[in-house]
Amino acid sequence: MGRAEARQARQRGARRATKAKPTGIRRFFTWKKLLGTFFGLCLLLMGAFFVVYLMVPVPKANAQAEMQSNVYKFSDGKVLTRTGKVNREIVGLESIPKDVQYTFVAAENKSFFKDSGVDLKGTARGLMNTLTGKGKQGGSTITQQYVKNYYLNQDQTVTRKLKELVISLKVDQKKEKSEILAGYINTAYYGRGAYGIQAAAQAYYRVDAEKLNVAQGAYLASLLQAPNQYDWSSATPTGKRLVQERWNYTLDNMVEEEWLDKSGRDGLKFPVPKEPKAAPGSEGQVGYIVEAANKELIRQGLTEDRIEAGGWTFTLNIDSKRQAELEKAVKRQLEDELDREGNKIDATVQAGATSVDPKTGKVVALYGGVDATKHYISNATRSDYQPASTFKPIVFASALENESETQDGDRIGPKTMYDGTSKRPVDGSDTPFAPENEDDKSYGPVNVQKAMNKSINSVFAQMVVDVGPSDVKETALGLGMKDGPSFPERPAISLGTMGASTWDMAGVYATLDNHGKKVTPTIVAKAEHKERQVELADPIGEQVISREAADTVTSVLTGVVKNGSGHEARTDDYEAAGKTGTSEQNKSAWFAGYTPELTTVVALFGESTKEGGGQVTLTGTANSGRANGGGFPARIWADYTLGALDGGSDAEFDLDVDESATADPDPLPTSTPTRKPTEKPTEKPTEKPTEKPTQTPTEKPTPTDDPVPTPTDKPTTRPTIPVPTDPTEPDPGDGDPDEEKKP
Repeated sequence: MGRAEARQARQRGARRATKAKPTGIRRFFTWKKLLGTFFGLCLLLMGAFFVVYLMVPVPKANAQAEMQSNVYKFSDGKVLTRTGKVNREIVGLESIPKDVQYTFVAAENKSFFKDSGVDLKGTARGLMNTLTGKGKQGGSTITQQYVKNYYLNQDQTVTRKLKELVISLKVDQKKEKSEILAGYINTAYYGRGAYGIQAAAQAYYRVDAEKLNVAQGAYLASLLQAPNQYDWSSATPTGKRLVQERWNYTLDNMVEEEWLDKSGRDGLKFPVPKEPKAAPGSEGQVGYIVEAANKELIRQGLTEDRIEAGGWTFTLNIDSKRQAELEKAVKRQLEDELDREGNKIDATVQAGATSVDPKTGKVVALYGGVDATKHYISNATRSDYQPASTFKPIVFASALENESETQDGDRIGPKTMYDGTSKRPVDGSDTPFAPENEDDKSYGPVNVQKAMNKSINSVFAQMVVDVGPSDVKETALGLGMKDGPSFPERPAISLGTMGASTWDMAGVYATLDNHGKKVTPTIVAKAEHKERQVELADPIGEQVISREAADTVTSVLTGVVKNGSGHEARTDDYEAAGKTGTSEQNKSAWFAGYTPELTTVVALFGESTKEGGGQVTLTGTANSGRANGGGFPARIWADYTLGALDGGSDAEFDLDVDESATADPDPLPTSTPTRKPTEKPTEKPTEKPTEKPTQTPTEKPTPTDDPVPTPTDKPTTRPTIPVPTDPTEPDPGDGDPDEEKKP
């Protein structure tokens, strides 16, 4: 071998040596080392888990198994009520129909009868979600949920989840599946204050658990995913859709697992639950007040199950004196005039009210209905009726805030002139709309002040177009109204066609009263618990409209009380501003008013007494013809306000307005007597004219404005002719007409 060949051989050997001996970082990451490390970690984790398994015992039942009561107090510390211990009655699995038992397994954990009590994949996902802050875990088995409910708590922490995993394995080994299933069904929370299937069966279907059928069982099993959202009585349209989908999912799983015949499943219909009943101790207004407080606490971040767990002391903003005054005012001005037993129309009348301190946002009084144990829906917080002409001041506020102009280029203010002709088509809108004024009366040229006094529909329909429906809606939402499908951006919103509650409208008018600074009605002052703290939001927010805009609206609304449709609330004992409203077909009647110290909204709703309810007309209430906002609601408001202000107040509105822009309202006749807030009419005429005016073929212009009769000691005759409703469109009618007319 020559020297050249020897040199090449040495080079090849060096290269082979280099390949055989990794250098640098590669020396530490060979596949053998990686595999060894992986198996080592696995063994380490298994060892650690084994140690944890040995160290973590199955504990005793948690504190939630023996819940305490909650105490609700008035603002002065006087106890309003105490809620009792958890509503639960344990029943054996033998008392629950077999197919109902299977609904819970089908809904929550199809592999329950075969698994070892844990879902490792679901638990791992839950741990990862907890570590990354992505929310609650999903995919827990029935055993894990039972362990969480009975032995642990609802905290979303890694430690709790690991304990849940270990205890679930031990419980599954020590207990029969039937015992675990019974424990789960009896400890779960179903909403409506019901813990366990027996309480849930009574709360939703008024039967014992042994009488439940498979369709009802599937609903109760479906509830467990989101009790508050899926309760049919209070669910949103989305919530109702979701719970029906969950119900179908549960039954389909039962068919898949051969626990239910397909033919039997196909014949099942969704079992709409019965309306909830108030718990004992919730008589009168107590139940409504507690419900409003609990809903607010949930909005503030306190979960429903933590409220139900007990141990809380809730101090409310409800003033015991003012609460009593509100209840007495409703009784004197309305209930004493009704014959609920002998008159079918009177039986349908529901009253609601919310009273707020505009400087603090405190809800100082609330009226939810005749009795929380007799009428479960709170008329103070329900939002399924139209606020009608009480929306018109919001239209005007938006015009002022946006410095809007008429079609002729004139800046909108109290003196701005509009065409008050009835059925006049609006100008400048892609959506045709020609609303009819009350009594189909045309006013010709009229300024905004007079249009507000007389609640002239044609003026405010045009004003919405001048401002822009989207801008008006933005102002309304900023002031405190709620968005929803019934709140379209169309000229008809000028008539208050969306849904609203007295609670919402009290916030809107309190914000106007508070010079445009946002007021959010708040009923809870303090939430105290030895183990938890709740930081409550400030009811007073930012400036949502300018002070000048808010104060100008207030100035105009004082004219409505002095010289307009709200004259029933007028007295020399306090200064007041307000607006009346009556919806299409007289289904709701409102008075929203305020003094410098108190904002209160009162409403009447026509609710059918037939099963399933439904909205009906108030016309004929107490045999008095049309029950408009300037009648019963205004009188209740005035009676309550006088008492709540201890007989009156010298406080005056501190208004920042452009005096040159204000308009002098048309004065009422000087012979008009000043009505006392508790004065009642002595005549209740019921004359019914038969004239049927024609209707412009546009967006349902229904006559719904507030009548402004020449005041006397006796009310003017209020004729009544019903107005048909197109169920496919939102009600465009609004205001307080003396008469409803067929188009």
